[in-house]
Parts: sequence; C-alpha cells; structure tokens
Amino acid sequence: MKIKVLTRNPDNYLRETKRDIHKVPRNYDPSLHPFEAVREYTRALNAVKLERVFAKPFIGNLDGHQDGVSCLGKHPSRLSLLVSGAYDGEVRMWDLPRQRCIRNFRAHDGYIRGITFEPEGNNFFTAGDDKTIKMWKTEPPEWGEEEEPINTYISRTVLMSISHHQTKPMFATCGEICQLWEEDRNEPIRTFQWGVDSLHEASFNPIESHLLATCASDRSIILYDTRDRTHYNLYTFDTRKLKEPLCVHMDHISAVTAVDYSPTGREFVSGSYDKSIRIFESGKHHSREVYHTKRMQRLACVMWSMDNKYVLCGSDEMNIRIWKAKAAEKLGALKPREKRAMNYSEALKQKFAGHPQVRRIARHRQVPKHIYHAQKELRTIRLKEKRKESNRRAHSKPGSVPFVSEKKKHIVEEQL
Repeated sequence: MKIKVLTRNPDNYLRETKRDIHKVPRNYDPSLHPFEAVREYTRALNAVKLERVFAKPFIGNLDGHQDGVSCLGKHPSRLSLLVSGAYDGEVRMWDLPRQRCIRNFRAHDGYIRGITFEPEGNNFFTAGDDKTIKMWKTEPPEWGEEEEPINTYISRTVLMSISHHQTKPMFATCGEICQLWEEDRNEPIRTFQWGVDSLHEASFNPIESHLLATCASDRSIILYDTRDRTHYNLYTFDTRKLKEPLCVHMDHISAVTAVDYSPTGREFVSGSYDKSIRIFESGKHHSREVYHTKRMQRLACVMWSMDNKYVLCGSDEMNIRIWKAKAAEKLGALKPREKRAMNYSEALKQKFAGHPQVRRIARHRQVPKHIYHAQKELRTIRLKEKRKESNRRAHSKPGSVPFVSEKKKHIVEEQL
C-alpha cells in the first residue's frame, strides 16, 4: 500500500543552534521586492540633488564689442557661426567652439536693429537706425578687399526689426509701418498698416511661411497674411482659437524684450529688462529655468541654437553669453554606462516628480534679491485682487459680478 505525503528537507528550514538565522527563500523578481519603492525613492532623491549640485549652465562669454549688444543672428545650417550687432553699428562674426571673433566691421551709423540670414546662409541682412538695410556676404572678403555690402536698401521710415522668409528671396521690416521687400528690388513691394504708432518686432512663421507676426506699441500682436492684404489684430499664441490666449507666462517682473523658440518648438527662451533670461515650456505658466549673473544687465536679444543645446543672449554691458539649454547636462561624448545611468535617473525623477521633497528640490532656483522681492510683491497683489473679487462676488447679487478667467484678463482688444 502506497501513501503520498508532503516532504521537505529539514536543512532548508531548521537551525542547528538557536543562534542561527532562519533561512528565508528569496524571490528575485524586482516587482515583488518589498523595499523596491523605498530604494527607488532614495535614488530619485539623490538624482535630483546631484542634478542641482552639477547645474553649471554658464559656459563662457564673447567679449570684443565696444558698445552694448543689440541683436544676434544665427546661421541656418552652421552651428558654430554667430553674428552680433551693437549700438555703435559694429557687426562681429564669432566662432562659437573657439569663442573668438573671426570678422568685424562697421555696418551702420548708429544702432543696429536686426540681423537675419538667407535660407541658404550665403548672405545675411542688417537693419540700422540710419534707415538702411544692407546685404553682406557670409564668407569674409579676400585678402586686400574692403568690406563692402552686396546691396543697400533705403527705407523712408524708421526700422526696428527684420526677418527673412523661410523659402523665398523676400524679407520683412517693421518700424512705423510693416514693409515687405524682395532681394532684387530696392523698393518695398508691399506695405501693411493697422493704425498703431510703431511696430517693434517682426518674424515670419517657420511652418506657415506666408504668415508674418509683428509686436505693436499698443500691446498687441498683429498677424499679416502675405498672400493677400488681410491681417488680424490679436493677443494670442494659438491662431486656431482667438477667443483667449493659449497660455499666460508670468514669471518676468519687467518688460520682455526678446523671445526665441527652440528648434523642437516645445520650449522658448525669453530675455527681459529684469536682467535675467528664462526658459519656458510652451504649455506651462512658469519657467523651468532662470539664468542670471552679477554683471549681466538688461537683455536686448536672446537666441536658441539650432542643435537645441545652447542659449545665447546679448545685453547692455557689451557681452554675449552662452548658456546650456539644460543646466545639468554633461557636455562632450558620453559612455554607454553614463547614458544608461542618466536615463535611469531621469525615469526615477519623473516617477517621483509629485513627491513633496523631490518637487521642492527640483523647483528651487536661486534668484537675485530684487527679482525675489518683486515676485513676492506681485504675488501679494495678485492674491489681494483675487480675494477682493471673491468678496465682491459673495456679497453681490448672483450673476452681477461675472467670473473672468486669468487668460481673458490679458486681452486688451479683439478685432476680426
């Protein structure tokens, strides 16, 4: 007669003496480990701390201008080439990897308002306070030749900005009015007017290249369609929905003077009179980075490099500064082990992004005292106005004090 019974080896669970440790079977599946969440939290906390420790965004400065830097121009295909213009009319061409000037000449009598390149990058245009637009060769002149422009366009009105079309031999300028030019004609082919005193900035849309946007002195953004004579006076960032702004970015404490989008279109950098530059995600209300130095003064121009790694800015103290787009990013070639470690750290930071301790360290930025106190004052004013509005609504007849969202408050006027 056979009887089936359960048996086990006593060596696997019995102790020879009372001081021996119990033998516990181990499951190597990481998803079943009881301390996996605690381990990953500790790693995420260490990763976000190390990111702030190694955050050194400043790379270097390009000095050589004798007056304040007013504008910057980037080559459409050469990442190492940068052109800058100054208040005294001097244009300098820089070699960014070596951080030295390779060419300089006097282009205008007075303030240089804008620099833009052709789509091929063979020539570039400068606009100045002397009401002239000049086209220059990107390559330096031969030995013994003088620095002369290829062509000179004379404008009847003051020029404030210049932008080149993405595909066609055509560029636009703005000032008292908006003008459209062709490279082979010395007179504007079209003029746009919309009843404002002056236009401060003009830029072609890189995707829908027939659209031209200008910033006016009445705090409005005007969109012109260069295919015909229709134009729109709007205060929005999404042309498909003109009722309200898509997003309001509120971190600067003074006038914003320059904005440039990253090549991916997901982020943009802005420069302000508050002596700082900020990097915003396109859908976020607050900046993810703020860069500043003790000597940096009011920003006149900012630019995002074509490889999406660097941010450049020009300010009043005659310096062009180069910053990392990601403050803690390591420059140079990375080993496979380093790449895996960085990817793992990023995944951990995203997983524990909502944890209070991780979020506090990741969001912390050191800002100058004048920016800190001004932000605190603006925050107090905003809360006071919100509390006053809620009290009025609570003690008034229902419907007499309508609720207005923060986005619609920033619309001054809407015309179609």
